[in-house]
Amino acid sequence: MKVSSLYHNTRPEGELLPQEAAAFALLEELGIDYDRVSGDPADNMEKCDAVAAVLGIPVCKNLFLCNRQKTQFYLLCMPPHKPFHTKDLSRQIGSARLSFAPEDALWELLHCTPGSATLLGLANDREHRVRLLMDRDTYSTEYISCHPCICTSSLKLKTEDVLRTLLPHTGHEVTVVDLPEGE
Repeated sequence: MKVSSLYHNTRPEGELLPQEAAAFALLEELGIDYDRVSGDPADNMEKCDAVAAVLGIPVCKNLFLCNRQKTQFYLLCMPPHKPFHTKDLSRQIGSARLSFAPEDALWELLHCTPGSATLLGLANDREHRVRLLMDRDTYSTEYISCHPCICTSSLKLKTEDVLRTLLPHTGHEVTVVDLPEGE
């Protein structure tokens, strides 16, 4: 896994995909500082471990979920190596039969491709169809990591900036959930 050096408030060089350019433009517009690394696609948690070593923080696991009818959508942000079991989350949010949402819904609602689900994609959910869920461990960290709507870059943001600036801008509220540690 090839990962760049750490860059501060600097977009990747060259032409960016529209959703990626929009994510960086949003951070600049809101005055949110970030550190960035780029490289090979970090589209699974094993690859994200290499990214985490350069960022200096664990890369957040972001899961895009839906109910069985595909009428309710959720973005779950959680620690990278905490196990995910739908039953643990379903009870807390009152939604039975959670599963991974289809790729077309991920693109339609967040403008992200598989492996790139991110908090920054909430800016594309103007109808607020996606409910943001954050594990308490992630919610209470000083920094959070995410992709800029593409998994060839990863960002380190202050969690406070996400909660007090980004989310009010997108109009999304966070629901804090408590997922159990692994056995």
